[in-house]
Amino acid sequence: YSLLHPLRQQIRRVALFGPAHRVYLQGMAVPSVDAFQTPLGQVALDRAAIAQLTQMPGVVISDEAHREEHSLEVQLPFLQSTLDAFSLVPVVVGNCDPHWVARAMDALCEDSHTLLVVSSDLSHFHRYEEANTIDQRTCERLLAKSDSLAGEEACGANALNGLMASRTARELQVELLEHCNSGDTAGDRERVVGYGAFVLH
Repeated sequence: YSLLHPLRQQIRRVALFGPAHRVYLQGMAVPSVDAFQTPLGQVALDRAAIAQLTQMPGVVISDEAHREEHSLEVQLPFLQSTLDAFSLVPVVVGNCDPHWVARAMDALCEDSHTLLVVSSDLSHFHRYEEANTIDQRTCERLLAKSDSLAGEEACGANALNGLMASRTARELQVELLEHCNSGDTAGDRERVVGYGAFVLH
């Protein structure tokens, strides 16, 4: 997020995509509300952009898909701390054709003041050494812009596959900033969760 500081005044909208953890979702879901709330204040939603997305294949309005979904909300305090005023387009991605996800991302990124963020962990609940092996391979595939990740490699595989299938990603370079897992941060190395941070530029 520190890389965004020079752009904090230029970014006026954030398109935020992440996986559905709490409810089964076929396609993508956007909410009906006008704002999201965090302890740092409200973030207004771009209702016009959301309405545009609902006209696309695979996109539905579902507050239930957003109600307890953590993959999106964990990013909001970082965005609020880093950027000046911005609106938000939050999209939960379930079982979905990556080309539908790509189409939604490309439509939002036609606005040059839009930042695209995809939220995802990597592998889940393997021993430390095994997780590192799996996640290293996943990182290599993301650097190669693979659009065929499986859920075992990243919980947000459907969103990541959409990103890598998008025109937006094809025009950019992918750079790995950091790779670790919860065994590096929380101590327990018996059942870890993998993390990776990438920037497209």
